[in-house]
Amino acid sequence: MFSAFEWMMAFRYLRARRQEGFISVIAWFSLLGIMLGVATLIIVMSVMNGFRQELLTRILGVNGHLSIYGESQMLGDYDSLALRVGKIEGVVKVTPMIEGQVMASANGQAKGAVVRGLRQVDIQQRAILRDNIRQGSLENFKGKNAVMLGSRMARNMGLRIGDKITLISPKGNVTAFGTVPRMKAYKVAAIFNVGMHEYDSSFIFMPLAAAQVYFKLPGAVSYLDVVIKNPDHAPRMASEVWNQLGNQGRVYDWQRTNSSFFNAIQVERNVMFLILTLIIVVAAFNIVSSLIMLVKDKGRDIAILRTMGATRGMVMRIFLISGASVGIIGTMAGLGLGLAFAENIETIRQWIQGLTGSDLFAAEIYFLSQLPAVVDPTEVTTVVLMGLGLSFLATIYPSWRAARLDPVEALRYE
Repeated sequence: MFSAFEWMMAFRYLRARRQEGFISVIAWFSLLGIMLGVATLIIVMSVMNGFRQELLTRILGVNGHLSIYGESQMLGDYDSLALRVGKIEGVVKVTPMIEGQVMASANGQAKGAVVRGLRQVDIQQRAILRDNIRQGSLENFKGKNAVMLGSRMARNMGLRIGDKITLISPKGNVTAFGTVPRMKAYKVAAIFNVGMHEYDSSFIFMPLAAAQVYFKLPGAVSYLDVVIKNPDHAPRMASEVWNQLGNQGRVYDWQRTNSSFFNAIQVERNVMFLILTLIIVVAAFNIVSSLIMLVKDKGRDIAILRTMGATRGMVMRIFLISGASVGIIGTMAGLGLGLAFAENIETIRQWIQGLTGSDLFAAEIYFLSQLPAVVDPTEVTTVVLMGLGLSFLATIYPSWRAARLDPVEALRYE
């Protein structure tokens, strides 16, 4: 399609000469703009994908995909109910669970916490908890006095394995002198770290039987935690489970419960994509301006080429190659830079943190303890095609203008 002569002329025009230095500088800035735009888009989209996946993994690792509540604040006959729900196609596991809010106190420190009561076997079947025990063992997670808590809570309260932590429930015991808060001390049997600040700093797990005694729920639980095969089918499964229960109770899916998290990420992701796309658009306009200036500067050369037999198509292809080369090189360089940065983003963050001495990714603010990045091949392909497409479109008008140049008029005014 393109002859060797056209390629030679195109690259010759891109090389900087003393009188054409300014045009070459604009072309270089266009290349850098496209490279940075493509790289930034890939990095930002990868980080957004990483945030969503990490939050999803941790939220669905600690919580189930569906939650079944009774008509009142407690759910009785939960084992038979769990057996019924477990027979529904698509349901993997059903876990009876108790949940309540308490004030945790130890070593002069106090903070609010969420207590969850579940059986030892159910804890062992949750990989995100079982595989992230940092101290202690699940073997000791039994009896009426054992609890497991997050690493940040343990560090903030100065707790180690075997230490005591006092839990104070707002739903106290009624006495002749009024309601007295219910207090009980528990021994720390294990400390976990799932990598999400909310869970590591405020969640406490205790055996189901102990939780039933503490929260005064004999023979009952707060809700059933349900894990299904495909988390994306949670809304449909919630409706099916509710129908199987005879339209009784309340069934919530994880998408409804955590909608604020994922809606915020999706909105921010879309806005960032639109904003960062403007970098590539600006770089494409730079290609237009540099090519127009190049056409104006090379008017005499174009006229000579035309008088020597070059067709308008040849002239147009020469400038198409010149402009497209800037876009292609910039896009490919941006692709390599973006992928390299995304794959090593946590290492880069640690290096910058060590260099500046500041915390660039506080877990208290961003929920996660590490900066995640997940490269989506489809999104990367979209960004690359967008960069190439905008670069090609930017070369059409200057190339058409060069092809339409009248040789007589160009030579007359030289």
